[in-house]
Amino acid sequence: MNTSALHAQLPHTLQQVDLPALGQHYRGKVRDTFRRGDSLVLVTTDRLSAFDHVLTTIPFKGEVLNRLAAFWFERTKHICANHVLDVPDANVTVARACQPFTVEVVIRGYLTGSLWRDYQKGTHTAYGVPFPDGLRKDEAFPAPIITPSTKAEYGQHDEPISEQEILARGLASARDWARITEAARGLFQEGQKWARTRGLILVDTKYEFGKVGDDLYVIDEMHTPDSSRYWVADEYEKRFAAGEDQRMLDKENIRQWLIRERNFSGQGKPPPIPDDVRVELATKYVAAFERITGTSLALQPGDVHARIERSLREKGYLK
Repeated sequence: MNTSALHAQLPHTLQQVDLPALGQHYRGKVRDTFRRGDSLVLVTTDRLSAFDHVLTTIPFKGEVLNRLAAFWFERTKHICANHVLDVPDANVTVARACQPFTVEVVIRGYLTGSLWRDYQKGTHTAYGVPFPDGLRKDEAFPAPIITPSTKAEYGQHDEPISEQEILARGLASARDWARITEAARGLFQEGQKWARTRGLILVDTKYEFGKVGDDLYVIDEMHTPDSSRYWVADEYEKRFAAGEDQRMLDKENIRQWLIRERNFSGQGKPPPIPDDVRVELATKYVAAFERITGTSLALQPGDVHARIERSLREKGYLK
């Protein structure tokens, strides 16, 4: 991949959005959200978070995430309705405002990442899901499992939670939780099926859901390299047999770099991220987009904030 556009974008990455005329503002780890009546303007920035810290920005990350989420929302709308109303800019989604469930629905096909680290420590029991002994890193589960977590405010930590506790705390009714888990399994199955046709394995992912009245919607993002793990399919068996790390096209690359190169996994002050590491991660995100969608990205270095403002004015979201 020619990385010249990625290097050229380093001084222009989108750190945050300051457009108060869009409505009531909420700043999350990655998205700046503006509410106006029954709709939300979700701006996906280039911010990179890991281990509950915002670390740096990654060239074109927001564009990749927003475009890829739009692709997946369109592909899966027959399985579960989603919140998308319009995509007026590469970094912007206008969405239906839903009442969100304060639970992140994490569904996993393989024992890897944070769950593998929990399994090694013996703390994986917090989800209330039975695990056999003797599983190996990156081993496939017989069927996907759901390991929910709480949806924490920015700056707080998400915590593992069991289905029993979700119901006991009233985070979802039994009926809604049944609908949510059914939708999550259907979305994940569709995602895995499509990823396989693109030479990838959708390893695990996170979904968020909300309601309008009694109608259920999948919200936030969908099957992006931020919320999901992707492996290169034709190398899986060989690497698994050899006990080697899988080839990854997702955010786990930066987590592993932080752990191995900087001995950082969330405690204390995060280390600075060098430009070459930022660009390398950007190449992974762009590669994921292009492999999944089968289309190339025409990346245009420049002022993202100015382009977003211009797009929103042209579409009538800003006066």
